[in-house]
Amino acid sequence: MAMLAVLIPLLMLGVVLVLGRYEELLLPQDDTDRREPAGVPHTAAATATSSSHAPAGTPASSP
Repeated sequence: MAMLAVLIPLLMLGVVLVLGRYEELLLPQDDTDRREPAGVPHTAAATATSSSHAPAGTPASSP
């Protein structure tokens, strides 16, 4: 009975790992679908943040 308690979790872990490998083989990801690292800004996001507006917290210039 103790052997069964040890073998069942190990077998379940093996099944999960095998299914993960099978999924990677069945559904390969293209390099274009992968997300960019968080430290590298996307070009559209970089142009949107570099607009001509003054940063928040700066007083407006008087006319």
